[in-house]
Formats: sequence, structure tokens, C-alpha cells
Amino acid sequence: MSNTIILKVNDLSAGYGRVEVLRNINLEVHQGELACLLGANGAGKSTLLRVFSGVLDSFQGKIFFDGKEITHRKPESIVSLGLIQIPEGRQIFSSLSVKQNLLLGTYARRPGKQKLFELFTFVFRLFPVLEKKLTNLAGDLSGGEQQMLAIARGLMSRPKMLLLDEPSLGLAPLVVKNILEVIQNLSSQGIPILLVEQNALSALSIAKMAYILETGKIVNQGIAADMLGNDEVRKRYLGR
Repeated sequence: MSNTIILKVNDLSAGYGRVEVLRNINLEVHQGELACLLGANGAGKSTLLRVFSGVLDSFQGKIFFDGKEITHRKPESIVSLGLIQIPEGRQIFSSLSVKQNLLLGTYARRPGKQKLFELFTFVFRLFPVLEKKLTNLAGDLSGGEQQMLAIARGLMSRPKMLLLDEPSLGLAPLVVKNILEVIQNLSSQGIPILLVEQNALSALSIAKMAYILETGKIVNQGIAADMLGNDEVRKRYLGR
């Protein structure tokens, strides 16, 4: 892991209308690091990712990505810089084929023919099942395969960093294990990742750093392995 900070957040507050959901968030992810953001339903995890992606504007504070301030940039500008979110609920295009969904991931950065071949090769190595189902409609895939497709589509845009929102949601344990292994694999290849998860045990088991969000505030942060051994964290988030 590099000491270079790829994502930095200073005193960020945000919400909907006049309702403040996030308060004074300070967070950083280093180049090549896998960090996780934990918290109960309604803590503000997805809201924070929406702000990072430019879908929701902040009330105050600053966000820096890859050395550039992105605080009030539009989503398409943020995507073009290489900050890619894999949204909760997958949000694939079910009436399009697997191949068409993957090609949509290249829209912002438009690779040439050789690069496109390399990208397909890369995602098929991670998710062999997608190559076998390239002409299938995305809506006909299983839940786990749809999640694989959502991640693969994000990877087709050649991300400098991935924001993953609840990738294990609603999936069978064996599929979750497979998805988490892929996330670890991507991290080991140097892609920085911010993983938002309700499954705290799984997230802490693979992450390097962890942030815990409660009612819009970060109440705890540190090395993920230390948090796994912290009695209070175990009691509150791991149910033991």
C-alpha cells in the first residue's frame, strides 16, 4: 500500500433538502488500500457514496480525488476521472445482454479496440460465468451473477478507485464468499476500494482500514484487524 492519498474528505456535511444526514465527515483512502465503511441501516453510508459520486451535493466541506477537488463536480466528470461507484441493488439493464451492459461501462472513457479486448479478458478472468453468458439478457442472470455483472461493468471503465455499495446484499453465503474474494483480488492488484457493508464481519475480515458511521457521524476508525478484536465493536456490530 502506498502512502499517497487517493480519496480525502474534509469536514463534509450533506443531506436532503434541509435535513442534514452527514455531519463533519473526515475520511481518507490511500492508493492500493481496501477500506470499509460500516454502520446500521440509515446511518448514512449510501448517502456518503452519493456525495462522492456527485449524485448528491454537499452542504459544506471538501472532497479530493487523485489530487483534484471534486466537491461540486457533476457525476459524469467524476466518472471520467476514474472514481466509479457500483451501486446498491446492482442497477443493471435487465433488457440488455450481458455484453451490452459491459460495453455501457466503457462509455465515459471510450477505449480503442485493443484496450477493449484487454478489458473483456480482464473481467472474464475474474468472472468466467459472464463470458459463457455474454449473449444472455442480464435480467435472466441469477442475483449473484447480476452482482458480478455490476462489478464487471464498473471495471470496464478502467477505474482508479471503486466505491462498492452493499455488494453482498441479498446473496447466498457461497456467492458472498466468491464476491468478497474478487474484491480482495482487485485490491491486491492495486485498485483502491471503499467497501460499504452491513455484513461487518466479512468487511473487517478483508479490509485494511475501517470507519464506523452512526447517525451521520464517524464514531470510530482504525485498522480493521484491530476492530475485529475490539470488544465494544464486536458487541455492537458483530453480535458477539
